[in-house]
Amino acid sequence: MSHAVHPPESDLILPLPEGEEWDHHTIHTHYFGFSIPEAAIGAFLYIRYQPAMQLCQGGVSIFRGTDNVNAIDVDHLDYEVTMPWPEIDGNTITTANGLSIEFVEPGRVARVSYASVDGQTKLALTQTAVTPLLVRGHVMPGEEDHHDDPGRVPGGSEQFMHCVGTLELNGEHFDIDCFAPRDRSWRQVRKETQGGVPVPPVGWSPMYFGEDLIFNQISFEAPDTEPEWAGIYEIPDGMPTHHFAWLHTNGETKKITRVRRNVLERQPHTFATLRQEIEAEDEDGNVHRFTGRAIATATIPAWPNVSFHDSVFRWEDEAGRVAHSTYQEIWFDRYQRAVKARALPETLTEGDN
Repeated sequence: MSHAVHPPESDLILPLPEGEEWDHHTIHTHYFGFSIPEAAIGAFLYIRYQPAMQLCQGGVSIFRGTDNVNAIDVDHLDYEVTMPWPEIDGNTITTANGLSIEFVEPGRVARVSYASVDGQTKLALTQTAVTPLLVRGHVMPGEEDHHDDPGRVPGGSEQFMHCVGTLELNGEHFDIDCFAPRDRSWRQVRKETQGGVPVPPVGWSPMYFGEDLIFNQISFEAPDTEPEWAGIYEIPDGMPTHHFAWLHTNGETKKITRVRRNVLERQPHTFATLRQEIEAEDEDGNVHRFTGRAIATATIPAWPNVSFHDSVFRWEDEAGRVAHSTYQEIWFDRYQRAVKARALPETLTEGDN
């Protein structure tokens, strides 16, 4: 199967309304990340553009370990909710809080840099593509409801990158050499209205094992796994659990026809996934199985009307090969309230001490 790809110049698509009236939920985004598995460190580097108001938000979250319950538990957080439109100089985009993305070669090479105000935390990365600039399906539930709006041409892309560089984290030096995905959206209408979209939590799990096996999917837990969402949401019989998925092997991208994701353990305070297994069937009928556990996880403030978590997962394939990559998941308030209620101890009866 030939998977659709975007032209390199799509990296720089950042339109403004130009006299038109756009839904105020319209967004563009750029996401980059990296991991340092030996130190259990992950990073979320993000710009979320709000073109209808010519504002943006974003910045840097660098986290270590799995005990980051609140956003400010992480080792370094510099995320601003309201900033002016980024400074754009040729192929370089820089936010007011100092996150800079330079598309040295659009569609293939990007440099990402940042320095904190106190100079104690800084990073300098070069990310070089190892997969094509693939057309991405929707990420946030509800985006697809607006893809047919007249006059709007939304889009999204994702790509695996070889990331090398350095990190100074509160004065501590680390070298970076990992494989990490990036993605972006443009002109998506991503609603933030209270109540959210009535769907179970979704999880994004890109993995890079080598040129012969690169896997990516976003899905909710399979109904036959006794998922935590059972009794909270009703899913039609036979409904696919994945929003999109693909497998890239030896230069060819294959369609994934079925995904079964099973969560085995959650963080007791945030309910973020700590262990899970994934089974995926490709268009040729081959079944691929992966098991993973989180070595770092954190609450991320990027989408306040959902519970949003980033993590670094250690994945193994059936041959025992290991990959480390981001795993991200979101859910809305209905799920949070129900799961929290289940986790609370039973109420003491009158007269108990």
